[in-house]
Amino acid sequence: MARIIVVTSGKGGVGKTTTSAAFAMGLAERGFKTVVIDFDVGLRNLDLIMGCERRVVFDFVNVIQGDANVGQALIKDKRNPNLFVLPASQTRDKDALTIDGVGKVLEELGRDFEYIICDSPAGIERGATLAMYFADDAIVVTNPEVSSVRDSDRMIGILSSKSRRAEQNLEGIREHLLVTRYSPERVQRGEMLALEDVQEILSLDLIGVIPESPSVLNSSNAGVPVILDRDSSAGQAYNDMVARYLGEDLPHRFLTVEKKGLLGRLFGG
Repeated sequence: MARIIVVTSGKGGVGKTTTSAAFAMGLAERGFKTVVIDFDVGLRNLDLIMGCERRVVFDFVNVIQGDANVGQALIKDKRNPNLFVLPASQTRDKDALTIDGVGKVLEELGRDFEYIICDSPAGIERGATLAMYFADDAIVVTNPEVSSVRDSDRMIGILSSKSRRAEQNLEGIREHLLVTRYSPERVQRGEMLALEDVQEILSLDLIGVIPESPSVLNSSNAGVPVILDRDSSAGQAYNDMVARYLGEDLPHRFLTVEKKGLLGRLFGG
């Protein structure tokens, strides 16, 4: 039986799709058959970050409405045979997603995959609520700024009250906190919330801290999940996050200001 994981946030632009792509690739790299689904009907960015936008023929809505079967819509990743993408529609309305339709697709995927990653749109519109409704686990993505943390706090309340697990009085969704775009230098200057403040407000298990890094944008533009950039701090932090999800006990990295050497202090490098 597949484990369904929703990647969610209250605020847009915090790095959910980047996280979904990196997390799915990380699981696939460890040998797990994984599918990542784009729930952002009307916008569709996951296929761009995964580098498969030109291979989209059928999408999630086509499957729900019976225009195609799941096998026709799934796109196999060209780098890893364990990873598949189910893209969103760019031309349909979000109301095209129905609870029965999404449930049937997830049930079918659950027969073949070990992990199903749901890349949720921001906020509480239909795509977002359906992405989290069937979840077993949630990765709540937030930036270390007040508005992002506040909106994430609201999402945590919805996760605990409006999911299938809550309705059926089952064990709740297992929630994890992922802090993205973290900059110790900006924290030190008082421009950004400290990690301890974010944790105190949200009170979730911290699964990862992704540092601010140009490699995130570079990887997205290249259509490559940033976790494959082994030399970048962001790629290493996402790799640590996947390992923690799978039960490894790893210390968090990239949390302190890097000390400059003598030349760096002299020349500002």
